[in-house]
Amino acid sequence: VDTMSSSENPSTSLFREYLRIRTVHPDPDYGNRTWSLYMRNSMLQECFFFLQDLWTHPPFAAHKDEAGNIYARGTQDMKCVTIQYLEALRQLKSDGSHFPRTIHLTLVPDEETGGHTGMELFVDYPEFKDLNPGITLDEGLASPTEEFSVFYGEKCPWWITVHCRGDPGHGSLFIENAAATKLHSVITKFLEFREKEKKRLESDPSLSIGDVTTVNLTKLSGGILYNVVPSIMSVTFDLRVQPTLNLKEFESRIEGWCREAGSDVTWEYHQKCMNQNITSIDESYPWWKAFSKPCNELGLKLKPEIFPAGTDSRYIRQAGYPALGFSPMNHTPILLHDHNEYLNEDVFLRGIHIYNKIISSLASVPAFDEEL
Repeated sequence: VDTMSSSENPSTSLFREYLRIRTVHPDPDYGNRTWSLYMRNSMLQECFFFLQDLWTHPPFAAHKDEAGNIYARGTQDMKCVTIQYLEALRQLKSDGSHFPRTIHLTLVPDEETGGHTGMELFVDYPEFKDLNPGITLDEGLASPTEEFSVFYGEKCPWWITVHCRGDPGHGSLFIENAAATKLHSVITKFLEFREKEKKRLESDPSLSIGDVTTVNLTKLSGGILYNVVPSIMSVTFDLRVQPTLNLKEFESRIEGWCREAGSDVTWEYHQKCMNQNITSIDESYPWWKAFSKPCNELGLKLKPEIFPAGTDSRYIRQAGYPALGFSPMNHTPILLHDHNEYLNEDVFLRGIHIYNKIISSLASVPAFDEEL
């Protein structure tokens, strides 16, 4: 493992120090580090498991190679943004910058598990409302091209389990009312819809994955013996529904697929987001104008998109506040939750400069009449 040199940029050194904190739950190791109250629970973003032997370098070593690529869990998602925010604000403070708006930095837990004990609760607290937020910035994604993705909305995550009940029996017989037959019907309907959405995306170059509904089968269960037909079988799907779809009609469509499978078929939603709020990217909208102007001045090519997965921004928008998802990482393969996740040092440092300009612009927007 390489070590930090005295000539390394201090922002890079801080980033690598942060990356070396083992933030894997349920047993994180924060060492003897202490954090301010306002940053409490800031380490709770990494709530997933990974196979360490798939990494070229240890995932918490923050190894930097000769090309300046820094390898570690969190380089893209999203310890980079945390340090970039802090360093951009530090620079603004050092420069003696003053703005008509107050800049708040919040770090909340449990985004990886849905944000239900984090931002979803926080937006309803008086402490959040007392911040009187004008607009919020949240995470985005890396972009393998020259463009920078900026997300003004996101899909609605729906996690559904369908339970199919039928008659049990010996494995040598044709059981007429078999749970598996009903399960087959359900799976077929969901995957046929999946294939149609996939073809729609592939046939229209103007569409991104945020413009279609994704469907993935994630869990199957049923049966305990090789030669016994089970009386119940279940299947779980992860759907990310495009926000422009009529959600009530789509819900009815799913229920129709389940009913068509036969009797004794039930379903339950583990998550069913019905929030379709998006943030305006019209050039006349003051917040979008304040965001895009410094980007244009820096020569950044912005690509407005619907976020394909889920972030805490959905709770911000649902509460009635605008939010944009943006991580300043271009010419970078998307490797969040992947092994050998990395971010180039130059891309990281440039991101601090980009945030400096964007935050300055957003904080300089005059108060609206409704805010006075």
